[in-house]
Amino acid sequence: MLPEPLFWKVHMYGLMIGVGLAAGFIILTYLCKKKKVDEKFSDFMFMNGVAAVFLGFLSGALFQSVYNYIENPDRGFKFGDSMTFLGGLIGGVVFFLIIYAFMRKKYTTRLFEVLSIVPCVITIAHGFGRIGCFFAGCCYGKPTDSFLGVTFPGHTQAVHPTQLYEAAFLFVLFGLFMFLLLKYDFKYNFNVYLIAYGTFRFLLEFVRGDHRGQLLGFISPSQTWSLCMVLIGVGLIFLMKKWYKDKEARESK
Repeated sequence: MLPEPLFWKVHMYGLMIGVGLAAGFIILTYLCKKKKVDEKFSDFMFMNGVAAVFLGFLSGALFQSVYNYIENPDRGFKFGDSMTFLGGLIGGVVFFLIIYAFMRKKYTTRLFEVLSIVPCVITIAHGFGRIGCFFAGCCYGKPTDSFLGVTFPGHTQAVHPTQLYEAAFLFVLFGLFMFLLLKYDFKYNFNVYLIAYGTFRFLLEFVRGDHRGQLLGFISPSQTWSLCMVLIGVGLIFLMKKWYKDKEARESK
């Protein structure tokens, strides 16, 4: 773990976030060229993605602030103390979709046609981000006597390195998505991502040891959103199948 700055004010956490974002946008550019996505739409995805990432960070901090306020209103509403990935993902995706809805008429390419690229970008960026969390000592797990246990600064007992568990899972998903997309032109990567990550994150929460506020009370906020991800992923399968079926019908006329 490297919670102290490497040099000046640069921390390993921030460096890994930067590596993840850079890797994500490199993958986005590569896949758009590989799949021959219209250049104007590719540029739009890139620029809209940059804005969505920035809004995502703000959204992640806002969600966490709301959780903390729900749990302890007497403490007051404090923005920016910490953030949550799922809150950031929700905010970033919503912003991206809103901008797309306003701009879609300018492009012939539709979002469904490139949706399988998106999880490749998210998983590689998120995976490096979780490695950053490991170096920062945040997002840790519950105490354990397992050989996998890690003792972070400020802790007296080894805990599950849940950051590395999640990073490993995300990198496996990234490899799977790249293989399916490039080998088979698989159309449902995004659905698989929502269902697979939502399920994994729901289960991972049972060994998370850091307290991150309250939403419903009997399950963690992340578990609540994880369930939503799974349900959306399943529902989106039927929606996308109908869209592709309608598209084939239009093109056959």
